[in-house]
Amino acid sequence: MIEMSPEVVTILMFAGVFIGVLLGYPLAIVVGAVGLIVGILLFGGAIVTELYYGRIFKQLTNYVLLAVPLFIFMGTMLERSRVADALYDALYLWFGGFRGGLAVTTILIGTVMAACVGVIAASTTMLALIALPSMVKRGYNKALASGSVCAGGTLGILIPPSIMLVVYGPMSGLSVGKLFFAAFMPGFVLSGLYCGYVIVACLLRPQMGPPVPVEERRVPFLQKTRMLLVSLVPPLALILAVLGSIFLGIAAPTEASAVGAFAATILAIAYRRFSFRILKETAFDTARLSAMVLLIASLSFAFVGVFIRAGCGEVVANAILSAPGGRWGAFVVIMFICFILGMFIDWIGIVFIMVPIITPIVAVLGFDPLWFGMMICINLQMSFLTPPFAYAIFFVKGTAPPELGITTADIIRGVIPFVILIMVGIALCIFFPDIILWLPGKMLA
Repeated sequence: MIEMSPEVVTILMFAGVFIGVLLGYPLAIVVGAVGLIVGILLFGGAIVTELYYGRIFKQLTNYVLLAVPLFIFMGTMLERSRVADALYDALYLWFGGFRGGLAVTTILIGTVMAACVGVIAASTTMLALIALPSMVKRGYNKALASGSVCAGGTLGILIPPSIMLVVYGPMSGLSVGKLFFAAFMPGFVLSGLYCGYVIVACLLRPQMGPPVPVEERRVPFLQKTRMLLVSLVPPLALILAVLGSIFLGIAAPTEASAVGAFAATILAIAYRRFSFRILKETAFDTARLSAMVLLIASLSFAFVGVFIRAGCGEVVANAILSAPGGRWGAFVVIMFICFILGMFIDWIGIVFIMVPIITPIVAVLGFDPLWFGMMICINLQMSFLTPPFAYAIFFVKGTAPPELGITTADIIRGVIPFVILIMVGIALCIFFPDIILWLPGKMLA
């Protein structure tokens, strides 16, 4: 065994993870290997084996995390039911006549589906397929169109039922149900900021988002009203079934996720999209994504065990608490670290590595744990839009039909204003904390 100071071990472990990720190795393997190697060097094989086994077993048998595969199944099945198609057609008629109306429609669809899907791949891909061609073919600026798809699609990782919130809760000791309802208002604030930006940008530069020709939207008022109401019923019913049961104290998030998975299957049957092939594809996608989340979760939890045992948690805590500016200076340091990490590491790794380390610091700083946790989650919203590790950019680039001629540069230019708007949203939640705390305070259980 080797004697090393906690400061040296801290640098060694973080540097090992960072270098491994930059070399292209899977995050789970990098985190697990770094923790295992450093642990063996410091404590010996027997202790590290026992530590790894215990923490991995504890994580994989965490009852709350059972909601992860169920919510993934719900979102994947809902994507295949094509519920969003009817809603897009209805909103297209209502907003298509305004400058930037299709981009606003895209963001609104993303907001509604975020409360149904909760899986970033499903929501972003869905919008890229149904909304992006419609905008580009009608002369929309490619950056604005692709940025709207990325921003609208990523709302699904914040607005419940979000997989991020399901995994954040157990790591921080917070109620997943309270996290769900704390995320609603920030999610709607971001959606409103996105729509406001599109409207202002298209008013200042009309060529960015021309209105849809009158002949394409000449539909009687009563008919398009009926289309909107009918298309809203399925997603609203699903939202009520899942989130209503949590808000009213009828069911915990894990049980509510099972209700959501069942309801999404019923919707697929009702829309005549259900088949054995669809069920098999959904099951395989669910198994693949769940395995990725749980593998990263278990190995990250083991990594943190070695990190804390080596005294590195105190090193990080002392470094953050010594930041100039008191507790708000420490807050800025934590947010900046999470922002930088989001550019290089999957949000899953950030949650499972950083949250157990910074949660004790939150108590020392005197922040409300629920408010602070939601600030981290809003911050991680930017990780999907900030290169080089930006899921949404790559999903849109890979899904967009080649004939549209959308380049990666177009998408990056398009997401920059939305990243700035997320920062504005964070600032609003700092000055008005009730944006986060009001709704959870109304829960019945």
